[in-house]
Amino acid sequence: MRLALYQPDIPQNLGTILRLGACLDIPVDVIGPAGFPLGDRGLKRAAMDYAEFARVTYHDSWARFGGSRAQGRLVLLTTKADTPYHAFSYRADDCLLLGSESAGVPTAVHAAADHSVRIPMAAGLRSLNVAVAAAMVVGEALRQTGGLPSGPA
Repeated sequence: MRLALYQPDIPQNLGTILRLGACLDIPVDVIGPAGFPLGDRGLKRAAMDYAEFARVTYHDSWARFGGSRAQGRLVLLTTKADTPYHAFSYRADDCLLLGSESAGVPTAVHAAADHSVRIPMAAGLRSLNVAVAAAMVVGEALRQTGGLPSGPA
């Protein structure tokens, strides 16, 4: 299981997702360009001292990410999907892709995804914070695949 962020533009969200990846022992791919310097203070503050435990790979572009991606399905989290995230059958080698906070992902990235899932929400509301969405979906994916860490807290 992996998390991938497409062109993140809020450093605090990336920091939170790096912390999530570290705590759940999931690698994180960051697909650039990011909308902020990767040494940003907000990123460091959100990741806290967990960043050193995160397994993160930075890719300069979508093309570089695609060229280096391991086997497995690309599962896009998007408000445009028909399948609710909890009704999807995850695999241990899935890569869960999240779009940028301000723009999501372009059509070409949607087309490249093997599957797409959405988080059901109350009528009239658009979306959740990307880090919250990542935590919800990766939690379900790890629960289904038996991949949740079993170590003591």
